[in-house]
Amino acid sequence: MRIRPAAAADADAVVELELTCLGADAWSRGLVEQGIAAALPTVSYLVAEVDGVVVGHAVASAAGDDAELQRIAVDPAYRRRGLASELLAAVESRAAADGAGRLLLEVREDNTTAAAFYENLGFVEVGRRRGYYRDGAAAVVLGKEVDRDGTGSGQCR
Repeated sequence: MRIRPAAAADADAVVELELTCLGADAWSRGLVEQGIAAALPTVSYLVAEVDGVVVGHAVASAAGDDAELQRIAVDPAYRRRGLASELLAAVESRAAADGAGRLLLEVREDNTTAAAFYENLGFVEVGRRRGYYRDGAAAVVLGKEVDRDGTGSGQCR
C-alpha cells in the first residue's frame, strides 16, 4: 500500500469511491476535480493505492491552528486492512507540517463504528452540531492534538 497526494488522473477513482462509500452525500465530480487540482485554498487530497489501484482517499483542509478531516473513504473490498488508519496518519502528518495544532472531524451520531474507530486513534468529543445532516441527524465533532514535534500526540482540549 502507498499513500500519496492525489493527481488529476485519480479523479475517476475518487469520484467512484465517493459514490460507493458516501452515496447521497457524495461530492460532485466538479468539486473533486477542483480539490485535486488544488483550486480550493487549504484543501488537499490523498489517495491510498494497492498494486497501483486507488482504493481509498482522504480530504483535509488546514488553516491556522486547525486542520479538518473532511472525507475519508475506503473501497469496501479493502476495508479492515489498516488503510483508513494509514490515510488518517498521513492527514495528521500533513496537518502538522502545515502548522496545525489539532485535527477536527465530524461523524454522524448514529455511526458508532466510525466513532469507535476515531476514539481508538485518540479522538475525543469536543462538540455537537444538531441537525447537521440532510436527514436531521447530529454531527459529533471530534478532535485530537496534532503531533508537531514527533513526541506523540494527545487528546484535544
